[in-house]
Amino acid sequence: MITETAQSTLPNLEQNVLYLAFELSQNQWKLGFTIGVGQDPRIRTITARDMDALQWEIHKARQRFSLSEDALVLSCYEAGRDGFWLHRYLLKQDITNLIVDSASIEVNRRMRRAKTDRLDVGKLLTMLMRYHFGERRVWRVVTVPDRESEDRRHLHRGLADLKVERTRHINRIKGLLTGQGVCIPIEADFLDRLQTVRLWDGSSLPGELIARLKREYQRMQLLNQQIHELEAYRREVIRTSQRPDIQQVRQLMSLRGIGVNSAWLFVMEFFSWRAFRNRRQVGALAGLTSTPYQSGGNSQEQGISKAGNRHIRAIAIEIAWGWLRFQPDSQLSVWYQRRFGHGSSRMRRIGIVALARKLLIELWRYLETGIPPEGAVLQPQ
Repeated sequence: MITETAQSTLPNLEQNVLYLAFELSQNQWKLGFTIGVGQDPRIRTITARDMDALQWEIHKARQRFSLSEDALVLSCYEAGRDGFWLHRYLLKQDITNLIVDSASIEVNRRMRRAKTDRLDVGKLLTMLMRYHFGERRVWRVVTVPDRESEDRRHLHRGLADLKVERTRHINRIKGLLTGQGVCIPIEADFLDRLQTVRLWDGSSLPGELIARLKREYQRMQLLNQQIHELEAYRREVIRTSQRPDIQQVRQLMSLRGIGVNSAWLFVMEFFSWRAFRNRRQVGALAGLTSTPYQSGGNSQEQGISKAGNRHIRAIAIEIAWGWLRFQPDSQLSVWYQRRFGHGSSRMRRIGIVALARKLLIELWRYLETGIPPEGAVLQPQ
């Protein structure tokens, strides 16, 4: 699936280019303009999301640096709360834009360093020029999904948030009851049970506590209803839709040990819109690659990078444990048992991360080639 990205359409070095960096905040945007190394940047502040002011400042910057009105503009901003809408707007205005992973930006390692929005804009401008001049490793550029792929992520993310919120209400109810020395199941007859509960001295629950427990239970019931509706809608989509991404979901669900939650998340977050070229990209985007540290005679392994998609990383490790149970005769499970199965609990936990990375790569290959992981068992039709 085609993604909206500017990495392959950078302006030619011989052309006059206006460099623009954004420092975004809720109320104000700070803009930095320059045309090359050695030029003092033009710093301007505008009201956040005032696109007319943005266009005016670009026009004034072109005049300030003696550029024509059709001079190319190369811009960048850090990935964050503002998402991708500004990127799409800039592309619509024929401005080449890059969204940068904030964690990949180099910083001064001194204990106390000056940090202001003005300094940050200047830093972004400098790194933008370095990137344009060919220093591709100066930072990491975010791949932007198309509108449809971005929109499809809301269902499973919203469902996960609802389940977390439901667990929060359940734990609060249990905590309030435990504070009174009471433990009752939170089931359909929960409200009726509250009226019959007796404390250690034979008295009933206090009235305000009962009222609070009722409110918590009602909110939990509302969440249960919304979760049920979303899951029913997802099942219907999987059953009837002929979209390519839904076909990938069904393909993953054909493997024993891969359920609807993991298959949906793998596809919508990862496989349906990303064009992976090799297995290294798959592991890196999930944050499951190793991070060695070597300096002089000191050499050690720092664990996985955790620099990728946290949703994928969490479900991949969870599915890896399930893979050992539901696919014990697969080559991956045999490899894990031979390498880590007889080790300590710490070694088994380390090994499950390695298995998660290998399994994720095998699932990618399965979707690309249709060949399941070696030794894996398919669900009965």
